[in-house]
Amino acid sequence: MTYQKLFEPYTLGAITLANRVVMAPLTRNRAGAGLVPSEFAPEYYAQRATAGLIISEATQISRLAQGYQNTPGLYTPEQIVAWRKVTDAVHAEGGHIFVQLWHVGRVSHVDLLGGDAPVAPSAIRAETKTFVNNSFADVSEPRALTLDEIPAIVDDFRKAAANAIEAGFDGVEIHGANGYLLDQFLRETANVRTDAYGGSIENRARLLIEVADAIAQQIGPERTGVRLSPVSPAGGVLLSGNEQAQFDYTVEQLDKLDIVYIHVIEGATAGPRDAVQFDYKTLRNRFRNSYIANNGYDLTLAEQHLASNEADLIAFGRPFISNPDLVKRLNTGAPLNPLDPDTLYGGGAKGYVDYPALKD
Repeated sequence: MTYQKLFEPYTLGAITLANRVVMAPLTRNRAGAGLVPSEFAPEYYAQRATAGLIISEATQISRLAQGYQNTPGLYTPEQIVAWRKVTDAVHAEGGHIFVQLWHVGRVSHVDLLGGDAPVAPSAIRAETKTFVNNSFADVSEPRALTLDEIPAIVDDFRKAAANAIEAGFDGVEIHGANGYLLDQFLRETANVRTDAYGGSIENRARLLIEVADAIAQQIGPERTGVRLSPVSPAGGVLLSGNEQAQFDYTVEQLDKLDIVYIHVIEGATAGPRDAVQFDYKTLRNRFRNSYIANNGYDLTLAEQHLASNEADLIAFGRPFISNPDLVKRLNTGAPLNPLDPDTLYGGGAKGYVDYPALKD
């Protein structure tokens, strides 16, 4: 097979990407005091700017949106200033970068939230752990959001999107995946509300659609994307068997907003692609704009899906951690650097900005 399409330029909204390779969001738990991005973040992202598009690590929209130790935010002036250093560094290398906007919902711990309980669609605790106080711990019992609290959640997303543009990002990705707040609302196993935000496919999709609409109106649909994970058990998600109908409807509604892309985790996040049956082509067919495919892609699978028009862009995650020049390595067939699992989360420069690039 001749590998060509992955390395062709691609127009995404108002920007032209150098290739169809996307760097997926990768949480690294290196934020500094005030939850600003790491002092090494500008170098880290600039090293990877040969990706057609970088999607930043998940970034919380408010103090109460945090779920893990040392993850960055985008809701204070100091955070905006620090992120501007990152976007400037990426743009100086000719790259493009979106920020992933995040509210973890129930996947959090009281010690991260100043003693406050995590919020969720319903008071159902997730069977999962988070990283807090330098160790893994069971997440805390959440409380259900009241109906009159929900508009503030939407507004926090909107304000964070406005902050992202002020910080120099080319756009934003709404984190609607992996068992976090917006995904929790989509799931009948996590959402047992009986008001306008629960009880039916349409109601469970309502919050995600309201957030996407608010952000698209704030910064433009051409700068707004959404990440989805229809059948991933990440974040303690329990599947109901109704995922196809739920996500078919959700994507139809996102399409009506004319947002620039959907970014779909196909299968279990960082796990098998085919453990649960799901027809991703129906999402592709319901969405007019760009489809970013994610999870378990190698060069051959990427080219197959691009050639068959099953995807427009292909996201790679962990390979980008240890291979800052992943695009070049894929294009030339060069071997990949091995990943050091001991430096994935937390720490400083080691395992972050010191992976070697190929020599010219």
